This record gives sequence, structure tokens and C-alpha cells, in this order.
Amino acid sequence: MTAQQLKNSILLMAVQGKLVPQDPNDEPASVLLERIHAEKERLIKEKKIKREKNPSVIFKGADNTPYEKIGDEVRSLADEVPFDIPDSWEWVRLGNISSYAETKQKVNATSADPSIWGLDLEDIEKGGRLLEYKTVGERKAVGDKTVFTKGDILYSKLRPYLLKILVAPDDGICTPEIVPFRVYGGIDPSYIVNYLKSPYVDNLINSITYGVKMPRVGTETMTSLLVPIPPLEEQRRIVEKIDEVASAVSAYDVTYQKSEALNSTFPEALKKSILQEAVQGKLVPQDPSDEPAEALLERIRAKKQQLIKEGKIKKDKHESVIFRRDNSHYEKLDGVERCIDDELPFEIPDSWAWVRLGTVLEIARGGSPRPIQQYLTTEPDGINWIKIGDTDKGGKYIYKTKEKIRPEGVTKSRMVHSGDFLLTKESKLIYCVPCLQQEYGRIRCCRTLRALICINCICLFCCVCVCIANNCSLSMLTLSYTVSIIILFHSTPLRHPIPFPIFSHSLSRSFQNSSSFLLLLSHYFFIIQFLSNEHVFL
Repeated sequence: MTAQQLKNSILLMAVQGKLVPQDPNDEPASVLLERIHAEKERLIKEKKIKREKNPSVIFKGADNTPYEKIGDEVRSLADEVPFDIPDSWEWVRLGNISSYAETKQKVNATSADPSIWGLDLEDIEKGGRLLEYKTVGERKAVGDKTVFTKGDILYSKLRPYLLKILVAPDDGICTPEIVPFRVYGGIDPSYIVNYLKSPYVDNLINSITYGVKMPRVGTETMTSLLVPIPPLEEQRRIVEKIDEVASAVSAYDVTYQKSEALNSTFPEALKKSILQEAVQGKLVPQDPSDEPAEALLERIRAKKQQLIKEGKIKKDKHESVIFRRDNSHYEKLDGVERCIDDELPFEIPDSWAWVRLGTVLEIARGGSPRPIQQYLTTEPDGINWIKIGDTDKGGKYIYKTKEKIRPEGVTKSRMVHSGDFLLTKESKLIYCVPCLQQEYGRIRCCRTLRALICINCICLFCCVCVCIANNCSLSMLTLSYTVSIIILFHSTPLRHPIPFPIFSHSLSRSFQNSSSFLLLLSHYFFIIQFLSNEHVFL
């Protein structure tokens, strides 16, 4: 339950006579209404107010249900009253107990006393709290304004759903969009304010406003509003109780907001906490029988040399080698050695190793044939073409594309293979191309996608073990020019040291393939980068 829902519940209980107990010693509301009738007659006699043409009188019939008499007509209100009220309470129309419908005194702001209060709608917060107090002179008010006095109820007829309703703490003038009115007979104005803010009245009034962009409530709607009137003493107890619980509701709101924030952030925070433990070697215990990461790095270097020799990749002009000496980490780059202890963000186990990202992977950019409209096709021989629109926020895999390109456009794009990682320029999202040869065929990527290609990279999340066991051919994709994930490493591309963990022999033995360690490597990169919006190793 939100704080507003709690507040609405309290207000509804209050106006139904369920918030505070009834006192049999309280003077019943019927006596209060008789005094209000006498007061109005006196004011009419003094010509301060006009007599109503068709006054309403609500009473209980012999069947104990409410009836209304207007002129000579009597009708049942059993279907109109929204809820039951205690026996000591009375139903009445707002127009019968207030001056809402009476003509309001007007004054031009330029002729008003500049030292008096000048109230505008923006001075009142949603819910009725006064935000700012400015005099007419400070506000430099102009135009016709409505005069009000201390103790008047100030009701905003414009956008009534904002509940800009309060009891005036001082005399002043206000915008015509605010209706000031007083209640007779000593009725507590704060009780009326709370009733007007109750969910029943709020829903009722906003269902019959007029105007679309600037909805307003009419005078007749307000004067005909049914109001439950408790005895005077009970009114005061109700107002005191509402004021008493207001601070508790505010405290509840703070706690609720914190709880909602925690609920929304906890899964991600937990994920990041787990990932942080993982990349620091604290998530699972180390096994001394595991082959150290340095041995894996040696195989990767050997594999890269083979690929360079075969002309499949280019030799790194600035190859980085990170090693330990005297309990410190050093990097050899361009023939120069330097200590990088200050660059490393945390400690890692002895069997792990730090490497630069570019040491274990390479990044290839997508491409788009130009002009693209000449290459788009719906023919069966079309090649699936991945664009940024084919990605979903938080998604893991790309399973289909919206467009295809003609085969002659392949040379102007980038071929991607199952298990490659795809990163978008426009958001920190990482995707893996799944192994779905039958559904996909070949796919290319647009220029806004980049393929993050680990050396011999095949992703475990694509059930690659099944693919290898069955010796199936992996699907191929093409990247368009308009999708680029390099944003993840854009600030200093391929220059960040990352912790390189060891992988257990028992796990590697489950793969009957020479690239088993590289498969695990791709798995490692995928889970670290996909699950974390922020890269804990940067």
C-alpha cells in the first residue's frame, strides 16, 4: 500500500465515522443543523445572504433511510448516499451549510493593498500544502481577484484532481480559479477540507468535470454534493486524529519509497555484488590442482601466432605482456617495462593472471551496403541482416531479424558467427548470436553493431557443447554499420587489464575439443559483461 492509498483509507474511515469512537454525550448533528438554519435565517434577514429558491431538507424516514424534500417534492436518497453513517450524524448538501454558491467579493489587484496576501494556484502543492506566501506587492499581481478571509475554505475548481484545498491561514486575495467559501454553525472547516479530499469525493467530482485540457468543476456540482456531518465534538476529534497520524503517514511514505527503491535495485545490486565476488576470485574456492591461468594465456598466444601466420588476424603493434615480479605486477609494452600495481583495482588469487582485453579478443565493426534500399530484399535467398532495432534491452540472444539483404551486399557488410558477442553503440547491451542454423541461415550486421570476437570464440550459453557433440555447422550472421557495441570500451579501447581466472580440468574434460579453454573464456566474458551494466574490472 502506498502512502497515498493509506491516506485515502484514513480519510474514508474518518468520513464514515470509523476513525474515532462516537460519544453518546455529544450533541447530535441534527441540533447543529437546526442552529445553521437559524443562522442562515438571521443572515437573510440582515440581507447578508439571499434565500435559496428551492432549499433542500434531508431527513430520515420511517424506514430509517434518508429522504430529501425540495419544495413540495419528497424523494428517497437511499441509492444516492455512498455509505452508511452513525446515527448521530446527518447527511446534508454542501450548499445548505456553506456559502459556496454565494457571490464572491472581487477586487482589482492593482488597487488592492500591496501588503496583503496574494495567492496563486502554483503556491499550493498537490494535496493542499501551502508552498509559498507572497504579498500582492511582491507578486506584482494584476487583474481581477477574489477576496477571502482567514478561516475560509479555499477550493481550486481548476483540475480538482490535484486536491488543492486548504483552510486560509490569513486574509488575502486569490485567482478566480480558487473558490473561497465559509461553513456555518461553527462546523470545523478542516473537517470539510478532509472530506473534500476523501477518495469518494475526489472520484465523484472528477467524473463530472467539464473541459478536456483544463477540467473544472461547476458550482452546481459542488453545492449539490452530499456531506456527512458528525457532531461538532466528533468533528474536532476526527481532525485531531488525522493531524496526529499525518506525521506517521509521512514517515511511512519515506519507508515505502526506500522499500520500493530497494526492491527495484536489489536484484541488480545483488547481481553486481555476485559478479564482483566472481571476478575477485571470492565466489568459489580455488583448487590447487587446477592449471594456472598463465598456461592458458600461453596457449592463447600460440593460437594468435598461428592465426597471424595464416593471415587471419593482424599482428598487434603494441602487444602487452603482464607478469609478476617481486610480488608486484609489471607490464611490458613496446619493449618498456613499468609497474602497474596502482592501475589494478583489486587483488586476485595467485593462480589468476591480469591481461589487457586486447590480448584475448579483437573487435570488428559491422558494415552497411550503400545505398541500403538497393540491397534490401524479401527473396528467399536474402541474407539475414542484424540492426540495432533487432536487439532488446536486457536481452541475451538475437533470434531473428526484421530485414534481409541481397547476397551481393555481403561483401560490404560483416559476417558474424554463432557464439560471437554483439555490442551496440547506443546502449550497454551485449548479445550472443545463437546456434540456430535452420531458422537463420546466414546473417550479417549493420554498421551500428560491432562484433566482439574472442579468439576462437564460441559461447557456452548457446549450448555449444551440443553443437560440437553433434558436429553441426554454426549459423552465420552479418552486422550492419549502424549498431556498435564498442561503447563499452570506447574511452580506452582494448587497454583495460582484466583478471583472467583459471579453469578446472574437470570442466574442460567435458569438452572433447581443442578449443575447450577458449570456450570457457568466451563464457567468462559473456557472463561478466552481460550481467553487469558496469564492468567491475575497469
